[in-house]
Amino acid sequence: MGSSRVLVVEDESAIAELIAINLRHAGFEVILATTADQAQAAVDGVLPDLVLLDWMLPGQSGLALARQWRQAARTKELPIIMLTARAEETDKVSGLDAGADDYLTKPFSTKELLARIRAVLRRKAPEALDAAVEAGGLVLDPATRRCSKDGTEVKLGPTEFRLLHFFMAHPERVHSRSQLLDRVWGDHVFIEERTVDVHVKRLREALDKVKCAQLIETVRGSGYRLTQAYKALQA
Repeated sequence: MGSSRVLVVEDESAIAELIAINLRHAGFEVILATTADQAQAAVDGVLPDLVLLDWMLPGQSGLALARQWRQAARTKELPIIMLTARAEETDKVSGLDAGADDYLTKPFSTKELLARIRAVLRRKAPEALDAAVEAGGLVLDPATRRCSKDGTEVKLGPTEFRLLHFFMAHPERVHSRSQLLDRVWGDHVFIEERTVDVHVKRLREALDKVKCAQLIETVRGSGYRLTQAYKALQA
């Protein structure tokens, strides 16, 4: 993982340089961009392994850029960590809703930055050896990174895919938010439990298109589980 390419999109040169120095020191290859246009040009050239994307950019915002990348087939799976000076809950949520895998609020420590990057890159590592799993009519195949029901493909972001995979591999078991962070996110020292709720909501919205949102059940005070009991209620 040492030579992963990280695109840093940050218009404040002092911050960008500091990030670049720390990342290079940790063994990453770094490309710098100061505007959305430069960032797009860099991505069009060689797809990076991860993007650190500042929320506030001159011209097009980082948020709009993240949305744009999530729409395009080539960049749909691109790992994105948003950098923001805004600590408000709603901003974090809109960052995640735009398709970011994680966010960092400035100022942040180098240790935290590296931990987040490594965690996101680890989540993206292919799990091609895993067998396909099935639950409630849903079929998820890690080898092809596809999920479908009755032939209809369910479009899932990378984190939602891993979350659903974990739920389907451990059906009917209740998982707390911290357990999910540990098993799905990998390195959760700096990730808030609220992040889990955002991704579960996103997962349910995706599953709703094939009438499977009820598979993911909220267990009040405990966490979440994948349950197939709802089928019995419908029968």
